[in-house]
Parts: sequence; C-alpha cells; structure tokens
Amino acid sequence: MTLVHGMSFYRRWQQLNDWLVQHRELWQPLPFTDPNPAWADRWPALAARVAKLSDEDCRQLDDEPGKTAGLLERELPSLQGFDELTCVEPLSSESSDQSTLPEVRATDMPGRKRLQSGAFAAAVQPLGHDVLDWCCGKGHLARTLAPFCDGTVTGFEWDQALVDDGNRLAGKFGDAVTLHCQDVMAEELVMPKALHGVALHACGDLHRNLMRRVADTGQPRLSFSPCCYHLTENPDYQPMSRRAGSWRNTLQVSRDDLRLAVQETVTAPQRVRQQTRQVRRWRLGFDGLQRFVRGVDAYLPVPSHSAGLMSGDFADFCRWAAMKKGLDLPKDTDFGYWQSHGERRFQEVRRHELVRHLFRRPLELWLVLDYVLFLEEQGYDVRLGTFCERQLTPRNLLIDAVQSGDHQGAQGLR
Repeated sequence: MTLVHGMSFYRRWQQLNDWLVQHRELWQPLPFTDPNPAWADRWPALAARVAKLSDEDCRQLDDEPGKTAGLLERELPSLQGFDELTCVEPLSSESSDQSTLPEVRATDMPGRKRLQSGAFAAAVQPLGHDVLDWCCGKGHLARTLAPFCDGTVTGFEWDQALVDDGNRLAGKFGDAVTLHCQDVMAEELVMPKALHGVALHACGDLHRNLMRRVADTGQPRLSFSPCCYHLTENPDYQPMSRRAGSWRNTLQVSRDDLRLAVQETVTAPQRVRQQTRQVRRWRLGFDGLQRFVRGVDAYLPVPSHSAGLMSGDFADFCRWAAMKKGLDLPKDTDFGYWQSHGERRFQEVRRHELVRHLFRRPLELWLVLDYVLFLEEQGYDVRLGTFCERQLTPRNLLIDAVQSGDHQGAQGLR
C-alpha cells in the first residue's frame, strides 16, 4: 500500500518538504523569544490580519488549524491547499467500542488511554502474529490487544515498578499478557522472532529504535503511533529514509524545531491551560525587564520552576528569576509596568503563534512520512492513517507496516 490521499508517499513527502522549506521563516523562529519577527516585514498584511483578531478568535482558532488557514489564505495564498496538504484518512471505519477494554477491567488506566488503546486495537486487527508491546508501561495496550491475538502477548518496559503492576493487573483479570523489565535502547537486546511490534505513543528515539530493530530482524509486522519526536540524543534530525536524505533540498531541522510538531493542547484541562497562560505572561514580563536591566535586546532563558512559585505575585517571580540568572534588579523597579508589558507581549505572541502553529501537522507528517519511506525501503507494505479523532489525542497518526509477501500479516492491510 503506497498511496496516501491519492498520492505516493514519496511524492507527498516531497510536497510537504518543499512547502515547509518555502515557509520556514514563518515557523522556525519562536514568537516567545522574538518580539519583532522578520516575517512581519515580509508579509505585513498577514501580520496586520492576525493583530486584529480578538481573544475569542484566538481561543477558537488555535485548536482548528484548517479554519485558521482558511481565514488567512488571502494574506498568504499558499495556504489555499492546506486541507489537502494535511489530509490523512482514518485507518478503520469500524467502531472501536468492541475493541476497548471494558471500564470495569481498566484499573489504573486513565480514561483517555483506555479509549486510545481501543481505537488503536480496532485499527490494527486482525492480529496474525505474536505481539510485542514496546515501552508498554503497565501493559494497557497489551491487555487491550490480548483478546484479539491467538498467539502470545508480551511487553518490554524499563521501569520494574510498572512491570510489576502490569503483571499484577494481567493476573487479576486473567489476561494472557506477560511484561518483562527491559531497556529497549540496550544494544544487547535480543528481539523475539516472528512478532508483531506495537507501540502507542512511544517517544522519539524509542520509536525510531523500534523501527530499526524490526527492520534489522525482519519482523513480519509493525504498528505504532509516534510521539515526542524531539526526544532524541541528536541535536539535528537525520532522515531515516534514503530518499528523504538524498532529496535536492531536504529540510534541515533541529531538535528544538521538532518540538513544534507536538505543541497542541486540545486534551489539556481548562485549569491547566489557564495556569500555562499565567506562567507565560509572567515570563514575558520578566523578559522585557531583563532586556531593560541588561541593556541587551535578547532573550534570556529562565529555568523551570515549581507550581508553588505561581501562588505569589509577579514581583516575587521576577526576584526569583533574577536571582537564578545572577541579575541585580533596581530597587525602584516598577513591577506593575513590566507586568503590563508581559500582558501586551502575551497578546502579540498568541497571535504570532497562530501563524506558527499552522505548521505543526505538516511538520509531523513530514517526519512520519520519512518513517514510512524508511519502512518501504526495508521491504514493507505500509498503511498510514489516523486511528482516532484528534480530540482524543492530537498524536493520532498510526503507521502499519507488513513485510512484503507476508499474507498472514497482510490481512490487516484491508
């Protein structure tokens, strides 16, 4: 299976690559650190359009990139093909209800994880091989898949406490699942033979190592949903596929650039969103203050802090941040002025980020299509699609790869 939305995977990757390269000025700089982005001079009508948006507009649009693209396509005509560029079809049209672990058996399993696991299970059935759940945690996905697998279901997890809890749950509910304490990044890891590797939201190098291990050992099938692409030891992303790496103008992205692909909060509680906005306002206020005090118009990173610090006031936060950065604040510092500055900057940043966030899904698809091309080059037939709605998780892409000629595993590529 080499088509996605009527186009070869490679052609789709090329299209995304060139589009991202063309617009890198809009998405690589960080609005939080740059009060005067260069793109605002190059596309003044676009900058003016987002500046006029209301707070309610921003709230609605940030979770709906397609609507944002439609709103801004007059100022940036290349957005007219945004929906087609980012379209990915569901892998299964069947309901996941029958594949979701019953709630009475989902002990220690968060509600969203239960539904995600059920949707994943529905998308990869039928299962024709022994299953290995990679980075399995307590084995929630493994336990969800077990009733649909005639072979063995095992899991690898490096945290012994999670392994113990998972095996206890499997024993309590009679699930034919066995978890093993295993560092999946260990060079001495020996992969079982003839298995179907699965992973739900394995991060960065963990899912990339899974792909390499499966390909190197010629496993019959691999189904995984990637997450946290930036969690890698490499400072710059190196394409996995030969074709992506040899393209005439392959996009160059850093580890920090990759964070953009996972910066979505559609599943975050309202309370968490409010706290995040408050932290950002205060940090932007301090940013303006430190630029004034140092006489240097440049961003100064401030370390993470405990939630308790936010129970104080803005002045306390600034004193803490200044202490961490070795700055002496003037005794007559007008903290009220700088707090208002932070509020103004937050409004600017929020609107500039609407533009930057348009490139989250395209960047993620660019990465995932590189994975698909790599697996094709290793002799796999691949499906790419979504396994659930983005309201359940924005990380809803799933790669399903079956070794060419494996008729038993190919039943899943229906």
